[in-house]
Amino acid sequence: MYVGTLSFDLLLGDVRSLKEKRSVVRPIVAELHRKYAVSVAEVGDQDLYRRAVIGLAAVSGDMGHLTDLLDRCERWVAARPEVDLLSARRRFHGEHDD
Repeated sequence: MYVGTLSFDLLLGDVRSLKEKRSVVRPIVAELHRKYAVSVAEVGDQDLYRRAVIGLAAVSGDMGHLTDLLDRCERWVAARPEVDLLSARRRFHGEHDD
């Protein structure tokens, strides 16, 4: 079994309030969950209206499938016109981790 995590540091476009931030972040979180069947949530910078950190996790029995899934999620987020992807950090945990 392999677990992969991916976190995105995002700069939001023309957002001037936390309410506007929610209207940008919520659809991204919902679509990642729906389209890729991953666990996903906003996990950081909740009090800053122009920044967001979104984290996701997935489990697979095949490392290649997990890598492909995280690649697709990253490309999808990077292509969103309403946000700038500042960084993406990924980690893998496998059967042989302590």
